[in-house]
Amino acid sequence: MTTLAFLGLGAMGDPMAAHLASHARAHGHRVLVWNRTAAKAEAHARAHGTQAATLEEVAAADVIFTCLPTSAEVDEVMSRMRPHLRPGATWVDCTSGHPEAATRQAAELASNGVTFLDAPVSGGTVGAQQGRLTVMVGGDAAALEAAQPHLAFAGKVVHVGGTGAGFAVKAVNNALLGVTLWATGEGLAVLGRAGVDLGAALDVINASSGRSNASENLIPQRVLTREFPATFALGLLAKDAGIATDLTQRVQGSAPVLAQVAALLRAAQHVVGPAEDHTAALKLIEAMNAQEIR
Repeated sequence: MTTLAFLGLGAMGDPMAAHLASHARAHGHRVLVWNRTAAKAEAHARAHGTQAATLEEVAAADVIFTCLPTSAEVDEVMSRMRPHLRPGATWVDCTSGHPEAATRQAAELASNGVTFLDAPVSGGTVGAQQGRLTVMVGGDAAALEAAQPHLAFAGKVVHVGGTGAGFAVKAVNNALLGVTLWATGEGLAVLGRAGVDLGAALDVINASSGRSNASENLIPQRVLTREFPATFALGLLAKDAGIATDLTQRVQGSAPVLAQVAALLRAAQHVVGPAEDHTAALKLIEAMNAQEIR
């Protein structure tokens, strides 16, 4: 019987672990779950038939999944688990982490005989609930092939390169989310000041070349309605855009638009609040233009 472990039962991790539990029941495996708040792990166990466990217990699993806010939290649990890890295990980190952290973490785990895959996900809470996340994976291709049957929360899995490549793609992907969200917000604020009906403007944009996920889904559903449901924190988007700028510097690239939007998202985080939904970044644009986007 294969033992699977999932650490981090937040808005993304909770449904991901639930899909893992369904997969385990169908294949005769067991799933251990851990969360910093133990009550969440216990509630998950009651709801999905998993088993709440300590860090020492999850460390002995055959495949370990982590889905934590940043690489720093992964470092913390990894340091506590390393003395208890089982040689031959695989650690699949679904955190939106830092590529440089992945290189270091992979080396540390290798000394324990454990293989590391950086495997961040995209698709939001809806994708997690539906089990249709896109997983971008960096690391050994053979290790991914062995672990892939357990990626029960995935709709698409893509091996994007060596260690750290998954985190790099995720950071740039989210930086592009920030770019389209911010640029669309600026455009709509200007149109609002010009007296244009913003709903009508979006109808045109979404049938034209300026459309994006931000214009088609995020802004109509979250900004125009003034709901801003907190599903993906602004602070996390700012963190990811910052990782993209770190990557640009490391490879001596030139990405001034990404850098500018990363700085704007960081400013929005400070003004609006890091725990607010990422779409609430547009509240800073509204203040800059004295124009509500609605």
